[in-house]
Parts: sequence; C-alpha cells; structure tokens
Amino acid sequence: MSPLSSQVALVTGGARGIGRATVAALAGAGARVFLWDRDAAAVDEAVSLLAGQGLPVSGMAVDVTDREAVQLAVQRLVEAHGRLDVIVNNAGITMDARLEKMTEAQFDTVLDVNLKGVFNVTQAAVAPMIAAGNGGVILNASSIVGRFGNFGQTNYAATKAGVIAMTQTWARELARYNIRVNAVAPGFVLTDMTGKMPEKVLGMMAEKTPLGRLGSPDDIAAAYLFLAGPGATFITGQVLGVDGGLVL
Repeated sequence: MSPLSSQVALVTGGARGIGRATVAALAGAGARVFLWDRDAAAVDEAVSLLAGQGLPVSGMAVDVTDREAVQLAVQRLVEAHGRLDVIVNNAGITMDARLEKMTEAQFDTVLDVNLKGVFNVTQAAVAPMIAAGNGGVILNASSIVGRFGNFGQTNYAATKAGVIAMTQTWARELARYNIRVNAVAPGFVLTDMTGKMPEKVLGMMAEKTPLGRLGSPDDIAAAYLFLAGPGATFITGQVLGVDGGLVL
C-alpha cells in the first residue's frame, strides 16, 4: 500500500515550481491531491499535465488572501471527499527592495500572501481536521531567509520568520488532536523565479552552497513528502532545512 493511500492533501501555490513538484510527490505516494493557485490558467495547465500522467490531481483557482474564498473552497473540498489530511502552505511571492526603497504596498502585499495567507488556509482547514478526529499534517513553506535574513528582502524575511513562529505555536496547540505542524526552509532553489536571474548570479549561488549546486523543486518536494508520511509521525514543531549545507 502506498504511504499516503486514501489521504486527501491540499497544496497552495501548486501550479508551478516547488508547489507542482510537491503535488506530484504526494499524488505519487497515493494521496488525492488538490492544488490551489490564484492563476486559473496555470491551474488548468498543471492539472492537465499531472492528471495526464495518471496522478489523482484536481485544481481550483483560489487566492489565499481572500478569506471568504478560502473558507468556501475548504468547505467544498471536505464535503466532496469527506476528509482533509495534509496541507502544504506553499503559496508565496517576492517583491524585493532595500529598506529605504521598499514601499508600503510591497511590504503589505508580501505579508498578505506569505503570512496571512498561511493563517487563512490553516485556520479554515484545521476545523474539519479536528472534527474528523483522524489527526493530520500541516506543512509550511519557510526559508533560510526566515532564519538569517537577506539583503533587499525585509518583507519576505519577515514573513518566513513569522511562518516559523506560527509553525511552532500551532504544533503546541494542535498536538492534542494528533495534528503535526512542521516547516521546510529551502536554500537557493532553481525555479521559474530564480531561472530569470543572470547566469553569473546563479553560479555565485551554487558556489556558496557546500554541495555545489542549486536545489531543485523535487528536492523540496521530497522533504514535504517525508514530513507528511509515516516516517515522521513523531516529528512536530520543527524546521527542516533543505539548503545543500548553505547555513553551515
């Protein structure tokens, strides 16, 4: 039997990059996976690709900053499938600028998606998890930036540090229901976003990483899969760094 057989999983920001790789990993392990993304066309493309590979994947255009839409989408998911076992809060954006140049809009928008969006989704989803009494897993996307900061990323670093704090708080609060809460903190990962950077910059990132390369979306998806699976049933409140040794 597959490790996540009969389970239902939700991945936000699941249409591209790390999110899509995570959807594929969870579905490949037997879960019925729902991907959310605010880009409807990207959702359709990702679902078509993954379902075409025989994976049990469905999708919906959902903006995690819209609390009412999030609550309704969770309600429909649970009504249709009777359960929700795994949440991966992957949706996130960047709007970089140095402190003296960063606008209030840049600051607020990144916090709305990366921090409040995680709160919105988790708060909506945890109620049916508790009511079902089957336990569950909540996994949050942090970053090494949330631990050590990064030039030009006041807003992003603040959200990723906040995600760690929420992860540890929720782990304490939800353990009584056998709901585990952990975070994954990637290092430099080659995605559509980083792929637009100059080759010289990407080379410098790889050189800074002791393992000598950038991470791949599949590297991060493997961490989520482990934390969601039966090998991690005694792990909660942790931040798993997947950074090629960058923080050493």
